[in-house]
Amino acid sequence: MTTALGLTSADGVQLEAELAPADGAARAGMVLCHPHPQFGGTMRSIVISALFGALPAQGVTCLRFNFRGVEGSGGEHAGGDAERLDARAAVAHLRATLAPDVPLVLTGWSFGGDVALSVHDDAVDAWFAIAPPLAVARDVEVTGADPRPKLLALAEHDEYRTPDEVASRVTEWQHTDIEIVPGASHFFVGRTDRLVELALAYVARLTT
Repeated sequence: MTTALGLTSADGVQLEAELAPADGAARAGMVLCHPHPQFGGTMRSIVISALFGALPAQGVTCLRFNFRGVEGSGGEHAGGDAERLDARAAVAHLRATLAPDVPLVLTGWSFGGDVALSVHDDAVDAWFAIAPPLAVARDVEVTGADPRPKLLALAEHDEYRTPDEVASRVTEWQHTDIEIVPGASHFFVGRTDRLVELALAYVARLTT
């Protein structure tokens, strides 16, 4: 059963969020960061909704939220900088709901993927970035050098940044895997099923 939440960022911005608990005991948790607010991105965007709708039934507690300035969240869009505080607030809330040994995956799509990769928090056990353009990502060299696992799911026909371009940026990253989603555009219309499969396989890997 989905629960509406209110989160507060470190700089005092009030954010709207939703929590979907896992069916039964959670084997993992995921914070879901949505795409670019200035291009219509919200926590109900297609990829975020697909993961939020499918994963709890498979034992993954999901928390999605609206970045500052989006729908019912306060504040204003900050180009990806202050949005890191929003993601950290979501991570802190989800971490507090999970058992200590349950891994937390910070996940994001597009702009949200860039924000997720910019967050360096001890409460995060792994990152899952979906079609990150690496355009507004900050301090990604820190993430790249981090020994915690990272999975990048890239669209074969991405209109904004080709898989080869992204791959060339992360060749030196530690513990980083890349999966290409065949036939997918940046928006993954008709291919969100593959993203759900990748998410579940990643969770299985993290929990064995």
